[in-house]
Amino acid sequence: VQLQAFGGGFVQAGGYLRLSCEASGDIFSINNMGWYRQAPGKERELVAHITSGGSTNYADSVKGRFIVSRGFAYNTWYLQMNSLQPEDSAVYYCNADVVLAWRKNRAMPYWGKGTQVTVSS
Repeated sequence: VQLQAFGGGFVQAGGYLRLSCEASGDIFSINNMGWYRQAPGKERELVAHITSGGSTNYADSVKGRFIVSRGFAYNTWYLQMNSLQPEDSAVYYCNADVVLAWRKNRAMPYWGKGTQVTVSS
């Protein structure tokens, strides 16, 4: 299973970016999907999370600015980031709990390699 994140880049403060993540491989289903970020010298932190049922939760620092959503395809999800601030600069990682086609009795966590988001002041 591979998770590939797209959409990072460089933007000025107040701008927006949309990240997408696509999972591929021998997948039966994908349960929870999320986005994390890690800034230099800091621990990786949860940014946003969406369940298979569509329930979402967000870090306090991004509430009202970021929106996590699932795509029409079962293996894609997005992070719309609005009103970006310099403190949002980080490497963003997508994450998902994946049920493999050959092991349907449990879900396993997988991570993408990350995409850089840089917000200038």
